[in-house]
Amino acid sequence: MRTLTLTDRLLSGVDNALRTLLTTPAGTGRPTPGATLAEGALQDAERAHAGRLMRVNHAGEVSAQGLYQGQALTARDPGVRKTMERSAQEENDHLRWCEARMNALGTHASFLNPLWYTGSFALGALAGIAGDRWSLGFVAETERQVVRHLDKHLHSLPQADERSRAVVVQMKYDEAHHGAIATDLGGTQLPWLVREVMMPAMSRVMTRTAYWV
Repeated sequence: MRTLTLTDRLLSGVDNALRTLLTTPAGTGRPTPGATLAEGALQDAERAHAGRLMRVNHAGEVSAQGLYQGQALTARDPGVRKTMERSAQEENDHLRWCEARMNALGTHASFLNPLWYTGSFALGALAGIAGDRWSLGFVAETERQVVRHLDKHLHSLPQADERSRAVVVQMKYDEAHHGAIATDLGGTQLPWLVREVMMPAMSRVMTRTAYWV
């Protein structure tokens, strides 16, 4: 099998960015959770709120693609790189599921998705440059905070929107699994300032902005 050069990986990253931002990636092909459930009867305000929450989740998955691709680019261990790429493929399922729910709820993707992807790619690349153990630790902590964020959405989604709820439940399971993999591979716990101040602050900016834009 041909060994990919840095140029190959850069071109692959550009291809992934274009697919993420301009198309609907196929991912692993898993069916959309809750697809067999009936659409709930939602009031206009409930439908708008649910749509915005799914837009936030979609923006988060765009960011995840950037993060994983940036880390895969700079990972030193080929095994770590393949793990990042495999997780990114599974996260593409989330993109597809969130897009389907946004369409059903009559809303649009965040207009700032290129910014979310680019910023996350840069963070992922920097984490990879710091070393695989730090990069894996960043994944583990990111996924821990994403699980907490999805828990809040499960409490905030309208009760009648069972389809969106099913999607979020499966996403939460996948995120926890990706975080556990990163920890098992030797991820190092990040410093308190990064975990408890910097990362939550960046997350708040993204989620509050994507809710409206």
